Amino acid sequence: MEKIELLSPAGDLERLKVTLLYGADAVYIGGQQYSLRANANNFSLDEIREGCHFAHQLGKKVHLTLNIVFHNEDMDGVEEYIQEVVDAGIDAFIVSDPFIISYIKKNYPQVQVHLSTQNSTSNYEAIHFFEEEGVDRVVLARELSKKQIEEIIKHTSCDIETFIHGAMCTCFSGRCALSNYVTNRDANRGGCAQVCRFSFENEGKKDFTMATKDMNMAEYIKDLMDIGVRSLKVEGRMRSLYYLAVVIGTYRSIIDDLYDGSMTKEKMKVYQERLDRVANRETSTHFFMKEADYTDQYYSGRGEASNQDYLGQVISYQDGLLKFYERNYFEVGDTVELFTPKGDHIEFVVEELFDEDMNQEEVARHPDNVYYIQLLTDIDIPEYSMLKVVRRKNESIQS
Repeated sequence: MEKIELLSPAGDLERLKVTLLYGADAVYIGGQQYSLRANANNFSLDEIREGCHFAHQLGKKVHLTLNIVFHNEDMDGVEEYIQEVVDAGIDAFIVSDPFIISYIKKNYPQVQVHLSTQNSTSNYEAIHFFEEEGVDRVVLARELSKKQIEEIIKHTSCDIETFIHGAMCTCFSGRCALSNYVTNRDANRGGCAQVCRFSFENEGKKDFTMATKDMNMAEYIKDLMDIGVRSLKVEGRMRSLYYLAVVIGTYRSIIDDLYDGSMTKEKMKVYQERLDRVANRETSTHFFMKEADYTDQYYSGRGEASNQDYLGQVISYQDGLLKFYERNYFEVGDTVELFTPKGDHIEFVVEELFDEDMNQEEVARHPDNVYYIQLLTDIDIPEYSMLKVVRRKNESIQS
């Protein structure tokens, strides 16, 4: 049986490499045109070419978003662009426009076409239509329940992809006009201003918001596997390297544990704690188990204070010295965790700390500066390993 795909976002070339190394089977990226995340760094043609080469060396894939709502002026140059990115090596397009679907299938049958969630596909008759147009996979609307997804899969032969983690849209994906109305930035052409996350004055009362909580499907991955979903998609092309490493690494472990039968309640608790700590919004399963309601959104009293768990990104490890870029304040005596793209996790107390000139320090307080920590271990510590705080030296151990 073919293993379910873990699909990661990547807003730039470094994020592509990190997510693939941390266990994603494929990444989805945006080029510098026709993508719905216009505010992400996105990929030049040269970067697409390099990213595809990197992925293919690992036996993994690259999907390219081409999913804006096309207006007449957007069609200028799109055929030439499609040719260029196919030549660069992409494996699939994520598309919502009917003409673009038919054009790609006619001219580049070797490349898959995936119907974007922007199409808000919610029933199997619509999938039958797109199957006849040549679509290889459908990314379902995020507003479907487990029962609805299962029924769709029973009535179609098309590969089905669902979101499992990350930010949700307040409106149906692909049907939002809030950004355009309030800021004159068209969400469906890559300009979403995230108006749904604004705070609005409410006649002397608490500010009103309509923001959704994030999605977190960690405890329901087995359900998705059992009903026949083919790809599990994480949202977040604009998220940090640390966020992506933790989220993708955690879901990689969950999927692998489910396949080899080693998943336990204790393991799931650890995985859920990692996912809860890496983001600053509360999470929900939204429509999957029940009709989404007020408990899945923020209306007032919303707080999103970020933590400073992420301490540093490893540059190298040699002769017992761990070299890294600092990201947040920490000091000698803190308990930290080193985690690697290979899934290793090492917890230890920082006993000695040195700056770039090997002067001994008690505190690391300058983000992006280079520091060294003494650490004795036999495991391989590759590039893109990371450090996070477990416990500050003055904090008591929680039972």
